[in-house]
Amino acid sequence: MTTRPDNYYAEKYALTPTHSEVLAALPHLEVGIALDLGCGQGRNSLFLNQHGFEVTAWDSNPASLERLNSIIAEEDLQNIHTELCDLNSVRFNGAYQFVLSTVVMMFLQPATIPQLIADMQASTRKYGYNLIVAAMDTDDYPNTQNFPFAFKSGELSHYYRNWHIVKYNEDVGELHRRDENGNRIKCRFATLLAQKASY
Repeated sequence: MTTRPDNYYAEKYALTPTHSEVLAALPHLEVGIALDLGCGQGRNSLFLNQHGFEVTAWDSNPASLERLNSIIAEEDLQNIHTELCDLNSVRFNGAYQFVLSTVVMMFLQPATIPQLIADMQASTRKYGYNLIVAAMDTDDYPNTQNFPFAFKSGELSHYYRNWHIVKYNEDVGELHRRDENGNRIKCRFATLLAQKASY
């Protein structure tokens, strides 16, 4: 296991830092197989791999995956597998210890979400975890960014009503996008870390 600092890849390759909720989830997780849905250039996948996970990283953007694959090659990384994948149409199963989707679901079609979450849940091993962070559409922070999908209040937690919810909030956060004045755009995010129950 490497002793590199957690921000090694972000610093060396000018990546967006590992998502704060992935950092926060790590102490809860048993090292195993992880599935990163919408991995982008790999900020979370590289971090999890660095901490001993075997990671499958999916994204629909060829350029993002090309960047991630170049990092994997340059660093001679093992146990990290990328695949070009459209989350709007994929069905999947497996036995993952950790399935995560950070700031991705709002770019998907609304009809995709129920089946995607069902597959995430079914593909998670007993006592494994799901992490989802996604933008919301609420009265006080409406979906002004024309995201195809945004969670309503309580919607995400309802999907996980039979799981052990470790963390759930609908706090205000900032997108990487900026408004016409250069300020980062604020919206509510549904943030959930849940553990699969023992049924």
